[in-house]
Amino acid sequence: MRLEVLLNSGSTINEGRLAKGGDKLTEEYKMECAVCTVSPSDLETIGSPEKVRVITKDEKRAVTVFAKVDLSVLPGQVFMPRAIWANAVVDPETFSTGSPLYKGGPVLIEPSEEEVLSAEEIARSVLRRG
Repeated sequence: MRLEVLLNSGSTINEGRLAKGGDKLTEEYKMECAVCTVSPSDLETIGSPEKVRVITKDEKRAVTVFAKVDLSVLPGQVFMPRAIWANAVVDPETFSTGSPLYKGGPVLIEPSEEEVLSAEEIARSVLRRG
C-alpha cells in the first residue's frame, strides 16, 4: 500500500552534532538520519513496516529508510532529518531562491524490504546516474 504525504525535512540535534563532527560516513549517522518519522495512524495504514521507501511524486527518485513512529507527527506528513537520504527525494526546484523546498513537498511512502544504504552508497549511486 502506498500513501501520499507531505515531506518535511530539517536539522536535528544529533544530525547536527554528527555532521559537524565529521561523522557523516558512520553507522551512527546512518541510524540517526536514514529515518522517516511517520504518524502512528499513517504507519499502521501502510502495514507498520520497519522500513519505508520514500518516492518522489514523479517516481523518478526514491530512497529506502527506517520507519519511525512519533506522536508529534501529524497524519499526512512525515519528517526526515536533513541529510543525504532526505536530499535524495527533496524536489530540487529552488524557485530562484537557491534553496530547495525542504518543507511540505509531496511524496509517496510504501513498505520496503530493500537495504538502507549508507551515505557513501547513496552518493555513489547518484554519481552513477549523473
